[in-house]
Amino acid sequence: MARSAARSAHVVPAARDGYDPVTLDLSGLREPFSMTDPPPQAEIRAIAASFPDGVLTNADLDREHPEWNLALIAERLGVRQRRIAADGETTLDLGHRACERLFAEHPELPGLVDAIIFCTQSADYILPPNATVLHGRLGLPERVAAFDINLACSGFIYSLQIAWSMIRASSARHVLVVAGDTYSKYIHKADRSARALFGDGAAATWIAPAERGPRIRSIMCGTSGRDFAAFIIPAGACRQPHSAATRVEHVDESGNVRCAENIHMAGRKLLDFMGVTIPRHVREFLKRNELTPGEIDLYVFHQASGVVLDSLRTELDLPAERVFTNLRDIGNTVSASIPIALRDAQAAGRLRPGDRVLLCGFGVGLSWGSALLDIP
Repeated sequence: MARSAARSAHVVPAARDGYDPVTLDLSGLREPFSMTDPPPQAEIRAIAASFPDGVLTNADLDREHPEWNLALIAERLGVRQRRIAADGETTLDLGHRACERLFAEHPELPGLVDAIIFCTQSADYILPPNATVLHGRLGLPERVAAFDINLACSGFIYSLQIAWSMIRASSARHVLVVAGDTYSKYIHKADRSARALFGDGAAATWIAPAERGPRIRSIMCGTSGRDFAAFIIPAGACRQPHSAATRVEHVDESGNVRCAENIHMAGRKLLDFMGVTIPRHVREFLKRNELTPGEIDLYVFHQASGVVLDSLRTELDLPAERVFTNLRDIGNTVSASIPIALRDAQAAGRLRPGDRVLLCGFGVGLSWGSALLDIP
């Protein structure tokens, strides 16, 4: 690095109004990358996950709702069971446990973290953000930045882009990305389309200067804000606060029961979005990187559902062995699905030296994003 002078303290000169000089203690700050160095590359160095103990199986749902035809639903969704947070158990709790596991596996990490990005749509509080509460729970130093982003199934890619940009801009070396949701708390128990699909979980991902892990080559994100109502919880925030009216239940044309405080998904609109917009985005992203779909060794899509993954595989003409899936026993874990799937793919030996891996998330917003990784 170009700069080597140690920093300990800096005295701010006295102001004209007579206030005493202020001594700023800068001893806890580490030297940034030199601005004369080329922008550093970044990698995904490690991932840890956490799930609630509660398990909701298809057999449980079948007993509760025999009219749902769980056999057909399971075939379409590809989900056999999902993990469900207990009453009083939150995304913050799951994210905290994931971080503790990551720290246990990498004891050096707590002293290295420069920033926490917490991606969730099921935060503990309206304010403050989950990231600041997590910062306190983990006992991290005050120099660490901490903030949330409010995105769902595309959220890990957006968080990855922010972390990658921070490292390349020399404003951070080591970023902790925590992604997780407890959508079960937003789902009506008689909503067949959502309850059979979503599971709760969280992942903590260490993003660091490139050394030995999957290297981030490129990221591209997109948005279709005009379609925001296709995936929405209409009530409970400032636009439509909680009230007796927002708790009135209704039944949609498919027999799903909801109130305005529950998740609403426009199924047909979302299927069109995932079957048309996302394949087009993937092709554009690959073209930007001078690649074709056949030159990617492994695709790790957001684990939306079995039928969505099958549609993407068909639209992009991908062999089944190049599309990783792991939703059978955990369901759609929203913002945590991609890091959990990437962790599972690595554990299964699916990330081989020299491979190109494409991560792709899509959902609420409507929003989407892809990242290209090179496996060293």
